[in-house]
Amino acid sequence: MAITQPADLTSRRDEYEIRKIGFEDLRISLRQGWEDFQAKRGDLVFIGFIYPLVVLFAILIASRVSILPLLFPLLAGSVLFSPPLASGFYELARRREQGLDSRWRHFLDVVRGPSAPSLLDLTSVTAMLFLAWIAAAWFIYNSTVGTLGHEAVSSVGAFLNAVFGTSEGWSMIIIGNLVGLGFAIVALAISVVSFPMIIDKNVNWGIALRTSVKVAWNNPVTVAAWGLIVVALLILGALPGLVGLAVVLPLLGYATWHLYTRAVVR
Repeated sequence: MAITQPADLTSRRDEYEIRKIGFEDLRISLRQGWEDFQAKRGDLVFIGFIYPLVVLFAILIASRVSILPLLFPLLAGSVLFSPPLASGFYELARRREQGLDSRWRHFLDVVRGPSAPSLLDLTSVTAMLFLAWIAAAWFIYNSTVGTLGHEAVSSVGAFLNAVFGTSEGWSMIIIGNLVGLGFAIVALAISVVSFPMIIDKNVNWGIALRTSVKVAWNNPVTVAAWGLIVVALLILGALPGLVGLAVVLPLLGYATWHLYTRAVVR
């Protein structure tokens, strides 16, 4: 008779076997994520996140002189927090997969359960990566457009002219995008399956991070395609006043769970 190991024993494993995944796995993960979304409507939860984001965006625009150079890095870097914010959706997908009660009262189980410390640790790693990106963006700005003086950020029009109408501005665009691409690759590698793995296996953040990097290392093209899909859907969801994120964020949360189940041998 097969004996199922309890979660605390399973979590002591240091290594997890991974699978090769392809574009078909991405398609299936998105389809299953959409099915989960239709069964467990995610838009009601994320309505609570959309309005604060809209307000924050308005505040940043209003304080254009002081924060304007970091507006794009802040908005781009905020994508880093999508995986930890979607942890409740991983939990609902896990419970639905196992035939457990998956009503909305279980959405915040992740912050009350045994995986909470590891989840907090990995979120802290994400936050440090975000701060490193902001610091790098500020350094790039000061080394390029910032050398033009305060007049370059005296208004939105002056800033846009400095960015697109000067050699310093184009240097900032090119260098910033190259550096941003590097941060995006790192962020994708460490988060592609790490957060759902913590929810599923109650492993420490180091094991989850290493497993995620291993998945990315062994499936570079597929994981890169997944990253492009995520960015494309987030942009699509953000275009109609961020309202589309009420659908996109839960969909990606559920789909990420299913991608994890296909990429990691559980």
